[in-house]
Amino acid sequence: MNQDEPQSPKTAHLGAFQYLGRVLKDSLTASHAALGVIYRSIFRGPYPWSPRQRLAVIVNNLVLHVHPTRVYRRSLSPTPTLGLGLICFYLFVIEWITGVYLMFYYEPSTTAAYGRILDIDYVVAFGQLMRNLHRWGGEAMVAAVALHMCRVFYTGAYKPPREFNWILGVMLLFLTLALSFTGYLLPWDQLSFWAVTVGTNIASYAPLVGPKVRYLLLGGNTVGGDALLRFYALHVIAVPCLAGLLINYHIWRVIKDGGLAHPNENPAPAAAKAAAAPQAGAVVQTFPTVLYVELAVFLALMAALMATSLLFNAPLEQQANPLQPNNPSKAPWYFLGLQEMVSYSAFWGGVVVPVLLTAFLVVLPYVDRTPKGIGVWFARERTPIVVLWTLILTAIVVTTVIGVFCRGPNWKFYWPWQAWPGAPV
Repeated sequence: MNQDEPQSPKTAHLGAFQYLGRVLKDSLTASHAALGVIYRSIFRGPYPWSPRQRLAVIVNNLVLHVHPTRVYRRSLSPTPTLGLGLICFYLFVIEWITGVYLMFYYEPSTTAAYGRILDIDYVVAFGQLMRNLHRWGGEAMVAAVALHMCRVFYTGAYKPPREFNWILGVMLLFLTLALSFTGYLLPWDQLSFWAVTVGTNIASYAPLVGPKVRYLLLGGNTVGGDALLRFYALHVIAVPCLAGLLINYHIWRVIKDGGLAHPNENPAPAAAKAAAAPQAGAVVQTFPTVLYVELAVFLALMAALMATSLLFNAPLEQQANPLQPNNPSKAPWYFLGLQEMVSYSAFWGGVVVPVLLTAFLVVLPYVDRTPKGIGVWFARERTPIVVLWTLILTAIVVTTVIGVFCRGPNWKFYWPWQAWPGAPV
C-alpha cells in the first residue's frame, strides 16, 4: 500500500488500539518494576517463590521472626488451640491503637474527664466508635486471656518443658485484669467511680499490705483526683509496657519450648513413636499458609468487634458523685466473684481464696509433671486434675453470675426476673 494513500477508518482504529495496548503494557511493566524495587527495599529480596526464600522471609523479618519456620498442619486447625492466644495478641494491639486515639482527647482530671468523654462520644470524629472498640475490646481481652489459660490447662500444655511459660501466662492474666481495672475509672461516671471504690476496698482486705496497696493506688484514702491520675498513668504507660514485654517473651518462649503442645510429645516405644511420627505433608511452612490463617482470624475478630461496637455503645452514667453511692455498688464484672465471696466472709473471700488460687496456679506446672496427656483435650490420664480445675471454674462462674445478675439493693438476692424495691415495673 502506498504510504501517501489514506488509511481506512478500521485500519486507523486498529492502529490506535495497538498503540494504547503497548502504552498500557509498558505502564504495567514499569509499575511492576517500581513495586518490585519498593518490595525488595522493605523485605530485602524478591517475592519468595521457592521454599528456601519462604524460610528466609520468616528468619529475616523483624516482625515475622517470632514465628517458627514450619508448623504442624494440625496446629492450623481451630481444634487444638481455638486461636485464643492469637486473639489475645490481636486484642492487645487493638486496645493499644484505639487507646492512643482516645488519649488525644482525654484529660485525667476530675473536673474535665467526664466532659471529655462526652466530647469523644458526640463531637470527635469516630470518637464513639473508637471508645466502643476500646471498651468491648478490653472486656473481650479479659475473657479471651482467661479462656486461653483454660485451654492450656485442659490440653496439658503447661507441663515440661513449658512450666515457666505457664507462669508468664499467669502474670499476663493479672496484668490484663490490671489493664482493664485501671481503665475502668477513666470515664469518671457513677458506674466507674463506685466500681473502683468497691474493687480497691476488696484489695484492702489483704493482711499487712492490703491497706498500703490501696493507699498507693488511690494516692489517699478515697477515690479522687490523685486516684484518677495514677490510674491513668498505670493504664496508658506502666501496665501496657510491662504487658508488651511479657507478651513478646511469652511468644518467644512458645517457640523455644517446642511450639504448640501436641500428642506426639507423649512417651512411647520406638515402634509407636515411628507410627506417630509426622507423615509427609504433616508439616507446612509458615509463609504463606500460617500468615493467611492469622490474617483470617484478625479479620473475623475485627468484624465481630466492629459489629458489637456499632450495635452497642460503651456504658456511661451520670458524672461521678462521691456523695451519692450506687445501690448496689458493684466491682467490675471480673471481680464480682470476689465481691460475692467477700459478702459472706471478708477474710475467706478477700484473702484466703485469692491466695490459694494464685498459689495453685503457680505451683501447678512444677507439681503435675507427668508427660501423659500433653496436647490432648481432657485426657483420660489427667481426669483428677481436670475435675478439680473444672470445679474451681464452676465456683468462679457461679459466684460471678450471682454477682452480675442476682444482687440488688443492699446486696440482697433477687432473681433476674424479679423487680427491685422502688424500681419501675
